[in-house]
Amino acid sequence: MRHTKIVATLGPASSDPATLERLLLAGVDVVRLNFSHGTADEHRARASLVRALAQQTQRPVGILGDLQGPKIRIGRFTTNAVTLSKGQRFRLDCDLAPGDATRVGLDYPELIDDVEVGDILLLDDGKIRLQIVEKCADALITQVLVGGTLSNHKGINKLGGGLSAPALTAKDRAVPISRSLPKSASITVAVSFVKHAEEMHEARHLARAAGSRARLIAKIERVEAIANLDAILEASDGVMVARGDLAVEVGDAAVPALQKRILRRAREMNRLSITATQMMESMVHSPVPTRAEVSDVANAVLDGTDAVMLSAETAAGQYPVEAVEAMARVCAEATRRTTPTSTRSS
Repeated sequence: MRHTKIVATLGPASSDPATLERLLLAGVDVVRLNFSHGTADEHRARASLVRALAQQTQRPVGILGDLQGPKIRIGRFTTNAVTLSKGQRFRLDCDLAPGDATRVGLDYPELIDDVEVGDILLLDDGKIRLQIVEKCADALITQVLVGGTLSNHKGINKLGGGLSAPALTAKDRAVPISRSLPKSASITVAVSFVKHAEEMHEARHLARAAGSRARLIAKIERVEAIANLDAILEASDGVMVARGDLAVEVGDAAVPALQKRILRRAREMNRLSITATQMMESMVHSPVPTRAEVSDVANAVLDGTDAVMLSAETAAGQYPVEAVEAMARVCAEATRRTTPTSTRSS
């Protein structure tokens, strides 16, 4: 029997009724709506479809609304993408005019105040590395440490954390999640880029003011969140180990041990836990997972995670149903062979 829940992200590959029904029958327990993309009306329609299909298939299915949060991004390029070479200079500035191979704009001018000469900036989930060599009033001059192709609107992180952007953006405050989902929906809301417990208290206040009793999940993806983990857990109904941005800030090698620590503290404090990001990433293009992915999912189960999550695999992948089926098999086998010690009530 599988005890670990499966969260599947909806997207172009999985939003039609036939595919969504197959996903539910394959074992999806929670459907994730990514509020970084789409409109409130689109999310409301998807949530209504999920509810209808859950009733039709007689499967209890939860809904997870994932707030966008302050993802800092570059602007766009005249050619949609450029190639950066190691050693070249590259300018990040406040001009949102289309960029080229020498410069690009920022959607968060405050980044200039958050960094110092010598800091490392990581673009596109760490694929591109830039070191700041000069700081101007309205621009950062950087040197490319690791080059490659950089395309429109890719994210920016600072190695080691320390960015001032709050977890709740103006968009998150202006459009309460209750307006994006059916009034009858019992939902969970994930708050992105949480640094402090106070941000979760604010999120709960805003949710209650909007008439929502949603459970709140803190996404652990910033360095500061690790230092404040217990307080964040205390202020939340659960946590998500959001390994993508977390790895960019702390380094890939630090993530496995941090994942175990986060899951352990969640169990000890009787909080829900979700393990996420690239769990079966190869299944975006392949009908079977790699052995490393199988091991990754199984180890999360053995560490006591309450749920494992699929992102691009079900949102945009070629094999969304197969990804859910594979994850369900791995979770069931891991549960059968070893039951982790847990202090969290079910």
